[in-house]
Amino acid sequence: MKKSFAATVRQLQRQLPAGELRLDPTTLAAHAGDKWFARHEPEAVALPRSAESVAKILRFANERRIPVTPRGAGHGYVGGCVPMQGGLVLSLARMNRIKQIHAGDFVAVVQPGVITQKLQDAVEAQGLFYPPDPASRVDCTLGGNIATNAGGPRCLKYGVTRDYVLGLEVVLADGTVTRLGSRTHKNKTGFELARLFVGSEGMLGVVTEATLKLLPLPPDRACLCVGYGTMRAAARAIRAIFAAGILPCALEVADKFTLAAACRRTGSKRLEGCEALIIVELDGQARSLRAELRQVEAVTRDAARRFVQRAFGAAECEKLWQIRREFSYALRDTGLTKLNEDIAVPRGRLEDLFRFAERLQRKHGLPLACFGHAGDGNIHVNVMVDETQPGAKARSEAALDDLFAQVLAWGGVMTGEHGVGLAKKRWWPLAANEAVRSLHARVKQALDPLGILNPGKFLE
Repeated sequence: MKKSFAATVRQLQRQLPAGELRLDPTTLAAHAGDKWFARHEPEAVALPRSAESVAKILRFANERRIPVTPRGAGHGYVGGCVPMQGGLVLSLARMNRIKQIHAGDFVAVVQPGVITQKLQDAVEAQGLFYPPDPASRVDCTLGGNIATNAGGPRCLKYGVTRDYVLGLEVVLADGTVTRLGSRTHKNKTGFELARLFVGSEGMLGVVTEATLKLLPLPPDRACLCVGYGTMRAAARAIRAIFAAGILPCALEVADKFTLAAACRRTGSKRLEGCEALIIVELDGQARSLRAELRQVEAVTRDAARRFVQRAFGAAECEKLWQIRREFSYALRDTGLTKLNEDIAVPRGRLEDLFRFAERLQRKHGLPLACFGHAGDGNIHVNVMVDETQPGAKARSEAALDDLFAQVLAWGGVMTGEHGVGLAKKRWWPLAANEAVRSLHARVKQALDPLGILNPGKFLE
């Protein structure tokens, strides 16, 4: 750390409660990256416990033009919280209180450092429901979910994080504390400014409190897991479910490469010979669920169907979902580097996407593992790279060029859940035309004119 910067941040340290600004090497190293491949150490890490401290930190940094990188739990997949220009990392991990769960209003008031599953468990104990369920919900924070507009399997029926944000307390780049939205479930007072900060990837302000919408907890759950001998049969089954007028809570799909890896990891004999798998979850009243599950089983019947597994009730459904949760770990077990791309295509293009992935594998000589949220077209296309092979990096980048170009040509998007961050910065100009990029820049300029918040990411 440069002496001049050290002297500057020690001025800030004296303005904050003890322990809220750390300069030790261990803390700096722990806040240098996320689950992506980039790392860069900050010069200091702020660990505030209140909105007042966040305001002091941002006011101080703004006056001195110190870069500030907001951070949740660090479980992102696009390098969104990597402090590329050093400066301060502002971690919200210590602001982790559930301040209120109000059953009558169907709202929860939380700080940004609350672990997602901790809130879900707390509200379900009161017969309430917070649906957004990112795969990392046991580790990720609600503030991080808000910054990336996180989704998950249940967003097919219930929507993504944005759909549950009623109000926010936000600290702007200059240290101004502002409250946006309300605790009512309807509000048309001016612009929907609270939603502007959802998905803003820490570049417009720092969320210090969120008022979230809750729902009644569905009284029961049921699941169906079906293995197929062809991906075409699985795609037919997915179309048939919607054609029958059924809206599942979640509808997942996985391809041959993913299932082979999962079979090796789990030893599950039922996955042998499967080239596709779907998992369908329904929720609602117990008596109607059994009839609806029978209907799903009927419309997904196909000559290529290899096995069917049913589950009723939360405990049995969770056991069935365990195979889905093994997919990412199974792909890591291959020893290949997994480039996890969270593209989304229009629902009608799902079968086209899987066919295109097969062509992409042949063209670039790289395995692709595709699985994810079939119900809304958000599929995780994982380019699997053997980095010991000559030219592997160039081939993987060429494969991603082709993937994103085709997805965008279909009217899809290059990220459905993870955000742009650093990982997709290269393709930002392809995904957003000049007018859209200009509008982003104008919003950024209005809220962060000195550009201190999360610099070095896709807006630059």
